[in-house]
Amino acid sequence: MKGFSLLFSGLLLSLSTHAAAPPLDFDFSKGGNAAGHPAYDPERGFGFEAPTRFSVRVPEGNYQVTLRFDGSRKRTHARVLAEQRRLMLEDVTVNKPVERSIVVNVRTSELAPLPANASGGTKVALKPRELGSSTWDDKLTLEIVGDATLRSLRIAPVELPTLYLAGDSTVTDQGVAPSASWGQMLPHYFTAGIAIANHAESGETLKSFVTELRLDKLLSTLKQGDWVMIQFGHNDQKVQWPQTYAEAATTYRSWLRTYIAEIRRRGATPLLVTSPERRNFDEHGHIVPSLGDYPDAVRAVAREESVALIDLNPLSVSFYEKLGPDLAPGAFADEGRDKTHHNEYGAEALARLVAQGLRAANPALTAGLEQHLLADSPRDRTP
Repeated sequence: MKGFSLLFSGLLLSLSTHAAAPPLDFDFSKGGNAAGHPAYDPERGFGFEAPTRFSVRVPEGNYQVTLRFDGSRKRTHARVLAEQRRLMLEDVTVNKPVERSIVVNVRTSELAPLPANASGGTKVALKPRELGSSTWDDKLTLEIVGDATLRSLRIAPVELPTLYLAGDSTVTDQGVAPSASWGQMLPHYFTAGIAIANHAESGETLKSFVTELRLDKLLSTLKQGDWVMIQFGHNDQKVQWPQTYAEAATTYRSWLRTYIAEIRRRGATPLLVTSPERRNFDEHGHIVPSLGDYPDAVRAVAREESVALIDLNPLSVSFYEKLGPDLAPGAFADEGRDKTHHNEYGAEALARLVAQGLRAANPALTAGLEQHLLADSPRDRTP
């Protein structure tokens, strides 16, 4: 699979429930069931979509994906992403047969039917840009980039603890390279003993995440022993958005407490994350704060509610200032013209800071989440 991006989307056909689904195996070698790049067949429920997409239908849930790469005489490499460009493995080096496992979370926008006369909804209110995306379809999507040769895949449903992410565009799985956010880079900092379900979406606030039923969707699968990282603020502070504006000193804090209470009611553990700063330098090379009292509001609620805090805001400021005004644009989207959103380099750097913040958090409040971090951090990259 030289210079080839393999998009693997989803699991199969007549499987009515996640728990009932047996492992599925796909063999890409000569004579294998996926050899020759068979076109996607809706009746079979698997195959390649266009030249780069391989799809198999699956019920929503967590899946262990085992990838086996062929050895070769020269050293080859692969980068593995899942769903909407969620980074799972940064660099798989192959010079002999290699097997690696990852855990991928798959979900749809559907919610359970409502009881008679109950209020609410049965589907997340997706934005137009989300329609048809691999984030919300009934497929598991893998993208394998590089010159390593993939021989086979095994995909099996698995019951594992899950880390959920609730947030905005600085957390979501960005769909188009080189844009990226820290949430989609976070999985490759964790072991294969945990699933990461990124529910964050661009433009979201604490209020809209509720009114669009995104919180309902997250809570519908949240179980005892899971975790939820919560990061909002960039859009909550926009007073020009009257329906979703939340004042830092009052309603913003109240909404955070509501999320905490709903998560704890299900036996899961909330963690609060302060928003990364925007890239606005003054004449002395220092970042000018743009988030007002919102980071302090998060810190106050974390103290008052005894919730673990990952204080990403000052960590992001230190990162930008270390790069300086000339190099810092190299961490941002749109070739540095965007001062809020990141490219892959910047997003991975922030994910590393989130992992560091988790290690530094009060272990009495993290419920052991830090134990799922990889012992060795993925390699650093430069802008």
